[in-house]
Amino acid sequence: MDYRLRGNDEDADEDARGRCMNDLHPDETTALTQRLIRCDSVTPREAGSLDLMQSYLEAIGFTCQRLPFGEGEARVDNLVARYGASGPHIGFAGHVDVVPVGDEAAWSVPPFSATIRDGHLIGRGAEDMKGAVAAFATACKRFLEKNKPAGRISLILTCDEEADAIHGTEPVLKALKQQGNIPDCCIVGEPTNPTEIGQMAKIGRRGSYGATITVHGKQGHVAYPQLADNPVPKLAAIVNEISTHVLDEGDSYFQASNLEVTSIDVGNKVGNVIPAHAVARLNVRFNTHQSGEKLESWLHSVCKKHAPNYELHGRASAQAFVCPLGQLAEVMKKAVQEISGRAPELSTTGGTSDARFIQAYCPVVEYGSTGRTSHMVDENVRVDDLITLSRTYERALELFFNS
Repeated sequence: MDYRLRGNDEDADEDARGRCMNDLHPDETTALTQRLIRCDSVTPREAGSLDLMQSYLEAIGFTCQRLPFGEGEARVDNLVARYGASGPHIGFAGHVDVVPVGDEAAWSVPPFSATIRDGHLIGRGAEDMKGAVAAFATACKRFLEKNKPAGRISLILTCDEEADAIHGTEPVLKALKQQGNIPDCCIVGEPTNPTEIGQMAKIGRRGSYGATITVHGKQGHVAYPQLADNPVPKLAAIVNEISTHVLDEGDSYFQASNLEVTSIDVGNKVGNVIPAHAVARLNVRFNTHQSGEKLESWLHSVCKKHAPNYELHGRASAQAFVCPLGQLAEVMKKAVQEISGRAPELSTTGGTSDARFIQAYCPVVEYGSTGRTSHMVDENVRVDDLITLSRTYERALELFFNS
């Protein structure tokens, strides 16, 4: 049986639609997370998840705007919801798209069934990051029931974070800037805590630079090396130098930048032929002492020294950044400590997120659930953590508007 909920697709199974509303947990945050998980929004499909959030947010007083970008199969839908017309402006950014489930047979429950077992909500996107989206929405509902803030709250929800991130947060922010609706600061709901809620918030991220180095030679017989030009030793010399070079020592915010060679390939299936080409691939996770441009210039200098006949194709998919410890960081730190009982470490570890786009417009802090099982088989989140996360966001709203 097809247990998936396919949103607005014409062939959506009516029984699956019914199950979206059945067997929901009595806690509202958990129930909303269940409903989101039951929308199988594998990137870049929204599969009804944005429709669900729009309906929920409009019912509590938000004005919603859909901002689609891209064409055809690459088209991505995005949702911006806003409460209030003027005054201090806090935003929340998140994504409702999820990675594919992988081997469905390896899951203990259907991956979009949102099953609760032993206090854990199991389903694709439970940690990354439908739980945080639901937690912030329910936090807003409780906060607005008790307060009439002299300011604005925005939610920016995309379906393109787990893919190329081309038609999601970045163009949405450009549109919001044109409208004059950029928040003063923004919380991103990525799963930031290693194992327990309250351990860590992110105030920055390392950059990511990937490159392919191709050394060209001349194919020939190994018995007549003088008639050939072997690219392998030249590439090996390049790989050795870039792998052993210390890029920097890091600083109080960041660990040292790190380069990893991830592949070396000559495509040679025999042992008596000198190949014509040799290829290496690498990735650098770098701190604010580096940049994509600086790394690429250095790689060119190493390649030229060992192999004049080479090609280098690189791209920085994210630049490193760190946000100053201002109002938002203090608000989140205090809210987390009051609700969870833990003083969170303010960290810059981990991979990349949509915060890399937001930081160019306003201060940003990332705080969400744990990341114990993100992208794994049987991805799950503790129900108690969802409740705590929603209370933490509610407290952050109170502190922001009272500060």
